Formats: sequence, C-alpha cells, structure tokens
Amino acid sequence: MEKEQITKNKHTKNTDLTEGTVWKVIFRFALPLLIGNLLQQFYNITDSIIVGQFLGKEALAAVSASFFIYYFIISFAIGVGSGTTVVISQLYGAKEYQKIQLAFSSFFIFMLVAGVVLSITGIIFAEPIFHLMNTPEEVIPQAVAYFQIYIGGTFLFMTFNSIISILRGMGESIRPMVFIFITAILNIVFDLLFILVFNWGIEGAARATVIAQGIGMCIALAYVNNTHPLLSIKKQDMLFDYKLFKESLKIGLPTSVQQCAIALGLMALLGIVNSFGTDTLTAYGAAGKIDTIITQSILTLSGALAAFCGQNIGAQKLDRIKQGLRFTMYTNIILGLLTFTCVYLFGEHLMRIFTDDSAVILIGQEYLLIISGFFIIHGALNIFNGTLRGAGDTLFPMITSLTCLWLIRIPLAYCLSSWLGRSGIWWAIGISITIGLIATYLYYKTGRWKRKRIV
Repeated sequence: MEKEQITKNKHTKNTDLTEGTVWKVIFRFALPLLIGNLLQQFYNITDSIIVGQFLGKEALAAVSASFFIYYFIISFAIGVGSGTTVVISQLYGAKEYQKIQLAFSSFFIFMLVAGVVLSITGIIFAEPIFHLMNTPEEVIPQAVAYFQIYIGGTFLFMTFNSIISILRGMGESIRPMVFIFITAILNIVFDLLFILVFNWGIEGAARATVIAQGIGMCIALAYVNNTHPLLSIKKQDMLFDYKLFKESLKIGLPTSVQQCAIALGLMALLGIVNSFGTDTLTAYGAAGKIDTIITQSILTLSGALAAFCGQNIGAQKLDRIKQGLRFTMYTNIILGLLTFTCVYLFGEHLMRIFTDDSAVILIGQEYLLIISGFFIIHGALNIFNGTLRGAGDTLFPMITSLTCLWLIRIPLAYCLSSWLGRSGIWWAIGISITIGLIATYLYYKTGRWKRKRIV
C-alpha cells in the first residue's frame, strides 16, 4: 500500500501542470504531444502517400473521399471524449483522484459500445453515402472497398484514442507519443507489405491501418492495466458511473453537436469540390492532408492549453491561465510566419509526395498558398477555444463553429466558386475562420468562461 502511494505521488508530480514556470510547463507537456500528433497524422496519411504513388489518382481520391465521411461517423464520440477529458483534467487538478477511475471506465465502456455500433452502421450504408456525396463514379468502387474495411476497425480506433486522450488530460504526453510512434511504424510496414508484396490494392491500405490500430490498442491497454497508478481496465474496475458520465456528456454534448455539424459541413463542402472533378477532389484530399500535418502545431498548442487550463481551473489558479494563453499566442505567430514561408517555397515539392500528376499538383499548390495565409488566424481561434474547453465552456465554441460553417463558409464557398472557380472555396474557408476568431475573442473578453468550472 505504501509502495503504491509513493508511485502515485511520483506520477502526479511528473504530470502536474499547476506548478512551475508556465512556459516551461506548457512546453514540456506540448512537445511530446506535438510529436505524438504528428505521428498520428503521419500514419493517417501513409495510406494516401503509398496509395497515390503506387495505385493512382483514382485510388487516392477514394481515400480522400473516405476520410471526410469517416470523420462524420465518429464525430459524436469524439465530442463526448473531449468532455470526459475536461472532467478528468479538472478532477486531476483538484486532486480528486478517487473519481478519475470511475470517469475513465465510464468513458471507455461508452467508446467500446459506440465503436461497434458505428462500425456496423458504416459498413451497411457505405455505398449509398458515397453516391449521396456526388462522388465521381470512377472513384466509388475503390472508395467503398477501402471504407468498409477501415470503418470495420472503428472500435479499435475509438478505444485506443480514448486511452490516449485521457492520459493527455492528466498531463501525460510522453507515453501516448510512444504508443502512437509504434502504431505509425507498424502502419507503414503493413502498408508496404500488403500493397507491394501481397498486391491487395486499396483494401490492403485499409487493413494495414486497422491492424496497426489494434496492436496500438493492446499496448495501451497493457500499460493502463499493469503500470498506471490511477487507471485500470480490469474487470472489477470497469464500472459505469452515470453521474460522472452525465457531467462528461454535459460538457461534451455541445462539442459532439459541433463535431457532427462540422463533419456534415465538410461533406457539403466536399460536394462543391466534387463538382469540379476528380483532379480537384484528389488535390483537395492530398493538400488537405498536408494542411492537417502543418496545423498540428496549433492544434497541439490548443490541446496543451486545454489540459493546462483544466488543471489550473481545478486548482483555482486563474492567473496562470492568462500567462499560458499569452505564451501560446506568441508561439502561434512565429509558427504561422514560418509555415507560410515554407508553403510558398516548397508547396510543389510537398504535393509531389502524393502524386506526380501536374494538374493535381497545381490545384494543391493553390489551396495550400491561400489556406496558409490564414494560419495565424486559425491558430489564434484554436488557442482561445482551447482555453474555453479547459474551463468546460463548450457551448459558445459550438454556436460559433456552426454559424461560421453553415451560415458563412458553405454559402460563401458556393457563391465564390461560381465567381472565382475552385479557388473561391479556399477563400471561403479562410474568411469563415477570421469571423470565428473575432466572435470568440469578444466572448473570451467577457470572462463568462471562468464560471463554468465543474469541481
């Protein structure tokens, strides 16, 4: 018992974000988080790179189309997960350790059941969804084949990421980084093996990701069960606490609605993109992957700030939150300038990672150059949203996100694309982000988010 207490004290000391120099604490937590996020995105785009280089642009378009639909299907669960992360982060900051296991086990049970249900639903309705999305006919057969296998492993993805997100909410970012690194390497190895050696085509890429996710989940489970002092997935510890889950749902539900609406919006935007043909769809998918990799730095700052704010609000240290916000904002500005410079100089080379098709490369360069011009604005928006999420204030970000997406981005993309062509879609994305930042900043200045703490 004494040894267990010593281990627990040592662990909480290493993951406590409420003490120490603010910028050092955030940096120490964010660096492994950034590496982990980059690795996670890297194995997400491995399929696209290998498929694009060895199976052609139609196969690459199939992977691109599948991503947006998959994101919609799992978006509700992602939102609930964010709510649980906030609850656990604040419990951890308030040092209410006895409640953490109950919140974690309730969330894990939900994610497992939801994953199985979503897998079955996605497999059944795959083909009608692609037809509904106005996907080019030559792309649909490969898209359905890839998607059905990929979504069949959703329960593996969701349980693996539930463990990762909870560990991060508790201030632990190094081990999640290691788990993701192992998964990323396995995904690359299986991709090359299944596509180049076994000749399984696009289905091989989907199988590679599912198997890698499954192994990653097993490793994460082993760590939680055998090493972690506060968490367990052993049978006797897997209890469902309705009250704690209700708190998670209360915070996570607005984010779930937001994620679903964003995913629907992305699908609606995809319908506009599809109207410009396979080259534009392929470029949008490939350049979007590059954009996702680039934006991991600002998403990492947002995620680190959310965990930092959650713990410090739980510990009632609001002055540290302002210091953390200031540091991450300065960092965002530096990263934004560096990113635009890199895209301006190396945009063509980045696109060539995915394809050698000159038409696709040209469209992708155009997308990257316009979107990177809004990088600092996008980063600032995510940083303010990270602060609000850490406080448990998720309703306003939901309202802002839905308004900017459905009332501004999509109508504007339709109008500007009729006037400027496909580039009008990219400008609409940037303009909607700018309006979202203005609204969120004004809300942040009201200070209402400070009253949303749950512990």
